[in-house]
Amino acid sequence: MNFDDFIKLRPKIENIPLPAEASQVKMSPSFRANLSADRKIEIKTARKAAVMALFYPNKAHETMLVLILRNTYKGVHSAQIGFPGGKLEPEDDSLKTAAIRETFEEVGVPEKHIEVWREITDIYIEPSHFIVQPFIGIAGKTPKFIKQDAEVDAIIEVPLTEFLNEKCVVTKTVTTSYTTKMDVPAFIFQGYVVWGATAMMLSEVKDILKEVCYP
Repeated sequence: MNFDDFIKLRPKIENIPLPAEASQVKMSPSFRANLSADRKIEIKTARKAAVMALFYPNKAHETMLVLILRNTYKGVHSAQIGFPGGKLEPEDDSLKTAAIRETFEEVGVPEKHIEVWREITDIYIEPSHFIVQPFIGIAGKTPKFIKQDAEVDAIIEVPLTEFLNEKCVVTKTVTTSYTTKMDVPAFIFQGYVVWGATAMMLSEVKDILKEVCYP
C-alpha cells in the first residue's frame, strides 16, 4: 500500500473499536490458556513496559512495519522477534513517552519524527513479569535505521502487504519458557518466526488494519 493511502486511514484506525483479546487469542500459545486465575493478582505488581508498532514509507513510498531481532542473552526473550520498546523508566512521564524513547534508542528513529496514533490492548508477559502497552504510530519519512548493538541483533522491515497476507500465519515448533518444545501459532516475516506475546499484539494490529483497509 502506498504510504499516502495509509495515512488517510488514520481517522478510522484511531476510532475503530479494539478487537482486544478476540484478536490476541488467535495467536496465543496453548499454555497461556492454562494460566491460573491468581495471575490477576500478579499482574497488579507487574513492571510496566511499552512497545511501538511503527509504520513508515520505504524509498518506494510503500508502507512498511519495523520489527527487531533481540540479541542472544541469558533471558526469556533471548533471540526473539519483537517490537521496538522497553520498560518504563523514571524519566518517562507516560507509557507513550517510553515507547517513543525506546524506539529511538533501539532503531534510531528520532523522537520528533514519531507520531503516535493510538494505544491498543495491553498484554501480560508472565515469564518476565511485565505488562506491556503497545502503540500504533508512524514515522512520516523514510527512517535511517541505526540499531542499538547492545540489545538488537537485526532490524526487520516488513511490507504491509506481507503483514496482511494470511499465508504468513503458520504453526511452528518452538522452545518455550514452560516446556522443551511446543507447537504454537506464529507469523513468518522475511524468514523470521514471530510468536508469543509479540504475535498476539501483531494479531490485533493486523485485525484493525484489515478492518479499515477492507471493510
